[in-house]
Amino acid sequence: MANLNKTDFIAAVADKAGITKTEAQKAVNAVLDVITDALQANDRVVLTGFGTFEVREAKERMGVNPRTKDKVMIPATKRPAFSAGAELKKAVKGE
Repeated sequence: MANLNKTDFIAAVADKAGITKTEAQKAVNAVLDVITDALQANDRVVLTGFGTFEVREAKERMGVNPRTKDKVMIPATKRPAFSAGAELKKAVKGE
C-alpha cells in the first residue's frame, strides 16, 4: 500500500481538476489553512458526505512514565479529530 504525500496529492488534484500544479498547490494550501483556522477558533468544518473536522477535548488523566514507572498527571488538552461521512465510508467499502 502506497502513501500519498502532499506533493503527490497536489499533483493528483492538478490532474483531476485540469489545472497546473501551482494552482493546485495554492488551492490545497488554502483548504488546509481554512480548516486549520476554523479548528483554532474551535469551529467545526462539515463537508457533507465527506466528513467533519472538529476539536475534541481530552480530559486530564493519570499516566505512567515508561522509564521510571512513576505515575504522572497528563494535563487536559485539545486534539483535532476527523469523522468520516457516509459517502466516504461507502466509497472506501467499495459500495
